[in-house]
Amino acid sequence: MIQGTHSDAGKSVIVTALCRIFAEDGWHTAPFKSQNMALNSYVTAAGEEIGRAQGVQAEAAGIEPTTDMNPILLKPTGGTGAQVVLHGKPYENMSAGSYRKDFFETGLEVIHNAYNRLAESYDAVVIEGAGSPAEINLNDRELVNMRVANIARAPVILVGDIEKGGVFASLVGTLQLLEAQDRAKVKGVMINKFRGDVSLLEPGIDWFEAYTGIPVLGIIPYEDLTVEAEDSVALDRYTSAANETKELDIAVIRHPHLANFTDIDPFFEEPDCHVRMVQHPEELGIPDMLLIPGSKSTLHDLAVMKEAGLFAAIGRLKACGTRIVGICGGYQMLGLELLDEQQLESKVATSAGLGLLPISTTIAEDKTTIRTTGNLTFKGSEHEVSGYEIHMGVTKHTSETDALLETTSGQDGAKDQAEQVIGTYLHGLFHNDAFREYFLNDIRETKGLAPIYGRSSYQARRESGFDQAADLVRRNCRMDAIYALMDEEK
Repeated sequence: MIQGTHSDAGKSVIVTALCRIFAEDGWHTAPFKSQNMALNSYVTAAGEEIGRAQGVQAEAAGIEPTTDMNPILLKPTGGTGAQVVLHGKPYENMSAGSYRKDFFETGLEVIHNAYNRLAESYDAVVIEGAGSPAEINLNDRELVNMRVANIARAPVILVGDIEKGGVFASLVGTLQLLEAQDRAKVKGVMINKFRGDVSLLEPGIDWFEAYTGIPVLGIIPYEDLTVEAEDSVALDRYTSAANETKELDIAVIRHPHLANFTDIDPFFEEPDCHVRMVQHPEELGIPDMLLIPGSKSTLHDLAVMKEAGLFAAIGRLKACGTRIVGICGGYQMLGLELLDEQQLESKVATSAGLGLLPISTTIAEDKTTIRTTGNLTFKGSEHEVSGYEIHMGVTKHTSETDALLETTSGQDGAKDQAEQVIGTYLHGLFHNDAFREYFLNDIRETKGLAPIYGRSSYQARRESGFDQAADLVRRNCRMDAIYALMDEEK
């Protein structure tokens, strides 16, 4: 089990790397995270929703993800509430207090059963914790750290992030705050995101091992990996400023409840694209492309955009020639109106949309979670595309307009007459290489730039990212010691 001293210590990437390593070494391997709180989610082949990190970790292990790998997903809805997704389906919207008080026994049974099924089916299970195991105010009813380590009888490796500073203090402090029986489960630590000369760290390592009696099993250098981030903390690394050295400027609205932000990942890998996050109108400028991504609380986030002045600023971009793309909640925002009369997502019951597409959306109680394939028509060119849908809205065209996609389940999306504004429920739209190339080249042509053909495959880069992460961990961690720990616990 991989636990961390705090969120964003790098647990998810290390679990991804270990899943790849064990699979490469011939072990039938599965990831497991009992409870995940994230707005980045993944749709399984069965049309069920799990944390995106566990879906990616399963891909790294070469297996098809199932809900047993993340039986409980919490999707924050604002304030202290969250939608509880249980084995891939919405269970109930609960406050933090109600979840802690009323759900604990149910959750514990679900976790036991899911883990046991994985343990019976796989040679190795790599378990990920959440946050910190030293949250002493929560530990009596926690469902994701040491209680899971005890259920699985798993040795724990504690990860600290040296990039943030104070890594030895955070490791030692975490250990000291654990109960004695839980501290005994920690069999090693890893220091993650290290930059510089390792020899300068050695005195600290010697002190730590002597002080705690726990070995340092790895010092993992910082490396820019093509592995999807689990939670929105990672978005803080992205700039809001334009980059004049890149030919295409892509602005992305950063909602308070931004969901499935991995839709933007392919653009980070393109040599001519600069991606920047925008929260205020003065940051917006006149980008070549504006992407309005998904939201877990669409009407609330639309109200925030209006209050910030972004709503009006976006409305003016069409006249400037900016390509405007909305995905999922962003697609809903592009329409004439949004209705949530049952207040399923937020306390906002109705709102006018941006009015850039002739559509109207009603938030519905039934949630659509499905993998989708279809044919997309854009500027006279047809493309086979695939992706996934996760939404509670039902969107209808209010006047004659072309759909963007003909899918396995019907028509999806909309576009304006000039095809300058497009919207769709299809997450992963720009992960489709041929369409992404055509779309970017269309922008380049408008700017008088030569097209770029033969852009690399994003899926190939993802696979390469898994290999890169695995190689990084292999070279910088004591894999023999990790295998020995696993053998001890059999």
